[in-house]
Amino acid sequence: MLDFMDYVQNAFYEASHWNRNNSYGTLTATSQALLDFPTPLGVRLHISSLSTPHFASSYTLASTGLLSGSLSYLYTSLPLPSLPTATRSLPLPAFTPTSYRQLQRLQPPDPAWWWETWHAGRRIDTRDALLYGRLYLPHSTLEACYLRRLTPTRQLKISAVSDARLPNGGSVLALLAQDHGKWSAEYMYSTDSALLGVRGLYNFGPDPRDRDAGTIPSPVMHELAGDEKTSVLAEPAEPVSRFSAGAEVYYGLLNKSGGMSTGIRFATLAAHTGFPYTMTVTLNPLMGNLSSSYSVRAGELLSLSSRFDFNVYSYESDVVMGMELWKLRERDGAGGVIKGEGKEGEDSKMLERRAGEREESAGGDVAGCLKARIDQRGSVGLLWEGRVKELVYSCGTSIDLRGGKDLITGVGLEVQYSS
Repeated sequence: MLDFMDYVQNAFYEASHWNRNNSYGTLTATSQALLDFPTPLGVRLHISSLSTPHFASSYTLASTGLLSGSLSYLYTSLPLPSLPTATRSLPLPAFTPTSYRQLQRLQPPDPAWWWETWHAGRRIDTRDALLYGRLYLPHSTLEACYLRRLTPTRQLKISAVSDARLPNGGSVLALLAQDHGKWSAEYMYSTDSALLGVRGLYNFGPDPRDRDAGTIPSPVMHELAGDEKTSVLAEPAEPVSRFSAGAEVYYGLLNKSGGMSTGIRFATLAAHTGFPYTMTVTLNPLMGNLSSSYSVRAGELLSLSSRFDFNVYSYESDVVMGMELWKLRERDGAGGVIKGEGKEGEDSKMLERRAGEREESAGGDVAGCLKARIDQRGSVGLLWEGRVKELVYSCGTSIDLRGGKDLITGVGLEVQYSS
């Protein structure tokens, strides 16, 4: 289940026209969402509110044998007046977005003059920023985040954590990201071991920064009346897939150690007429880890994923399989009855949209979502996300099928309410 503060932060990205999916860090986001979803442990209650278009707050109370909680506050200079936040009116996919990320066609960055505001012959425009802080109790751990859009292609994010139990009392991570559509890069520095890193992603195909990219007419011959032929302009079809490659390199100045990884991804786009699928391969040459994944939306309500990990040095391997199944409530009336088998209708079309997109007209007919995974060691994870009146909840369990001492290793319930 998506945290309320993450929901508001995603809205900030969309309002400021920042593409979160065009990054090496999200290369395997689809398979991770389907195979590495967390299952709740204990009981956790979230109460959140977007009191003004600029300010949001959230309070959490948890019990895992020890009572704990957190206080969160968020401020954004970019107003979000049209962002729906009440759980009673929001469709369920707003807080439980589909795990399969349907990539969209790349868009060029905003022109620089779009960000200019002039008054009396002087530029008075400012850059949008977001401030976020969370205090965990009773250990008094403090998290903070500062996010600022610098230019249409550049963004700065500074994250910090303060805890007396951490070395040096905490750490700070600075991340400068660039997104030019065709390629993206991120430069990072962490006070933990004085870590320096850089990672990038390159998308093969037409460059969206070219005003005519993807829409350049090509001359084709069309037969007219009689034997006459003429050359006319015809627009090419929308791209149906995208191939991307990326890598990252990092080095710790204090511990004199480094690392690197590289990966590729092939994914279908929204214009693809068949079933959407995503394939990824990542390699860490220093550690010898090779990972490949295949994710597919097998139906309008069903997504499947599998991942194979192999270490070329130790010959150890791991296989994980997972699924996500959405269920629709029965609806009586002029539109007939919609069941959970995946019949076409307004509600199933809503599920085809990318994560985080909200369809208020149809989202109310979503009853819930079931996620499940299993690996070769017999570890099973089950998670159900649904709604009860004005509350959104998720309940899950972790099961060990190896016949150990405990069959069920964890059970939890998480409830969220926002206004």
